[in-house]
Amino acid sequence: MLNLSTDERRALRARAHALNPVVAISQNGLSESVLKEIANSLASHELIKIRVFNDDREQREQFLATICQELEAAPVQHIGKLLVVWRPSPENKSASVLPQPKTPGRPRRSRSEPRRTKRSFQGGSGH
Repeated sequence: MLNLSTDERRALRARAHALNPVVAISQNGLSESVLKEIANSLASHELIKIRVFNDDREQREQFLATICQELEAAPVQHIGKLLVVWRPSPENKSASVLPQPKTPGRPRRSRSEPRRTKRSFQGGSGH
């Protein structure tokens, strides 16, 4: 099972917010075919949501632990009946989960610095 830092987990939760579940675990539980489908989805997308149709919270937690253990993935979130799982693709093993810092643009004006206006001419008759 992969371990994530708090910042990495937060970034992955933000990315997963807009995702729809791609795999469902029904009353039959976590079968080999479901694990295979989860593995295929992780290979394609890295970050996936899984819907569990089960009312037992402890069993959903067990499903999440089993998935992460068997597929060498990291648990990102377990909220309600949704599980979020992440596994880096083989070519991106060294890539960071966190978004890269933005390149700095023009420096921002401090509050004590006067604003620059288009008309900076301060003389004449006012016309």
